[in-house]
Amino acid sequence: MADYKEYLDNGIFDIKNGNFKQGIENINKSLELKNDWEIPYFYRAVAEHALGDYDDAMLDYTKSLELNERMTDAYYNRARIILTRKDIDNPKIENAIADLKKALELDEKFIDAMYALAAAHKKLGNYNEALEHLERLLEIEPDAINARALKKLLLQKYIK
Repeated sequence: MADYKEYLDNGIFDIKNGNFKQGIENINKSLELKNDWEIPYFYRAVAEHALGDYDDAMLDYTKSLELNERMTDAYYNRARIILTRKDIDNPKIENAIADLKKALELDEKFIDAMYALAAAHKKLGNYNEALEHLERLLEIEPDAINARALKKLLLQKYIK
């Protein structure tokens, strides 16, 4: 009989290979045996996120953070869902910003979080703050093409 770790390992393997539904099934079996660990919730959220099950993914990212508040990628992924969902009229961008700030607090060189934070501030019309995050990102990664393009857009169109 398989133990929770074997189901979890199989689920993670499935998810990394794009077999999201099979991965969720394996992780669910793992959680039936042991449900007090953040890793299965995080990976199930990754699979749900990939399948477009955003509400379930949000719940599982949140559960993983309740079990371990230092899961940088869970904060980032939860923020990404908020910032990219098209099926919600008024996404709570402030919640995404809070998650991205927490991710950066845990990993100050997390450039994807910096870019997402700049994009979130742009959505809110906080152009100077968006620019600050882009400049910080470009100090770390001078060749970041998307950051350079967004900075150029901000300077040409929004910041006079």
